[in-house]
Amino acid sequence: KNNIQSKIIDTEQDASFIPSLAVLCWLGWNGGIMWLTVLIFVVPSTIFKSVVISILLLSFILPREFPGSAGTKIGNWICFNAKKYFGLKVTIEDYDEIQRYSDEDRAVIMAFEPHDILPYSVFCVNKSLSILPGKVGQSGCALMTSAVFRMPIMKNIYSWLGADSVDKATFRKHLQNGTSLAFCPGGVQEVMYLDNPDSPHEIVLYLQSRKGFIKLALENGSPILPVFTFHLDGSYGYSIPKGKLCGVLARTIGFLPLLFWGRFYIPLGIPYPKKLSVVFGRAIDLPKVEKSQITIELVNKYHQMFVDEMISLFERHKLVEGYGHRTLKIC
Repeated sequence: KNNIQSKIIDTEQDASFIPSLAVLCWLGWNGGIMWLTVLIFVVPSTIFKSVVISILLLSFILPREFPGSAGTKIGNWICFNAKKYFGLKVTIEDYDEIQRYSDEDRAVIMAFEPHDILPYSVFCVNKSLSILPGKVGQSGCALMTSAVFRMPIMKNIYSWLGADSVDKATFRKHLQNGTSLAFCPGGVQEVMYLDNPDSPHEIVLYLQSRKGFIKLALENGSPILPVFTFHLDGSYGYSIPKGKLCGVLARTIGFLPLLFWGRFYIPLGIPYPKKLSVVFGRAIDLPKVEKSQITIELVNKYHQMFVDEMISLFERHKLVEGYGHRTLKIC
């Protein structure tokens, strides 16, 4: 392409009390539910037990979006401070292209990699941050495992952040409504490949069989935008269970039961304040095809284009991001 207009947004990092508190209110609930459950059995106070159980039950019963606009304001506050906590740097390789898709009222699928322990860099598409241009930036929705929306408190927090479930029906509905989406196609399966002593410099992306989103993109004529997050690795320390049974369990429940720890070495706590660099690559422009006309060959063609562009995106930026010694492996 000629005359490509790129854009870089770099945020000064600030991991002081307020940004840390905001990230705790968001990612701290990964372990918060567990710790509250433990305290119910450990703390002898009946009043304490009653209050905690009541809060959890109330959150479980109330709608995800409760309390409406007030919750959205909390979500916007979390995103604003998370941007500072992680010193978010965003590189958009072709800003004008995304603007064009926005002007054409086309929903864009933003495919984030890698997953790592938690793919929390998807928060950067939150519309309150206005990072992406036009309607793409103002309608951005992050999709994630439905398990999040079955957990009390967590379901509210993630709804306030504008997130939704990654199931096929929800995915299709948002695209049909013109909502641009961010998700991690590699999913939780990539966590199984993190701890490989034989290839410590390898980053595994579990993409070879992930083709469902290509079909949905073709149904709606949605461009697919590869996105790579540098420095997501190392955000947590972890111990990963091995074996095929663990992989099956992860796919079944939507997450992999594992022990991880972050800042201050708190189990299931918030990630270390590592500066994130999120790079939006060059979009693959897909035609709109009738569902009955979508063939395996057509899906494979665009899937390979997506995988090739994800690899190229990583290669274009790895040196400047300090990843010169790292390689990608597609599984």
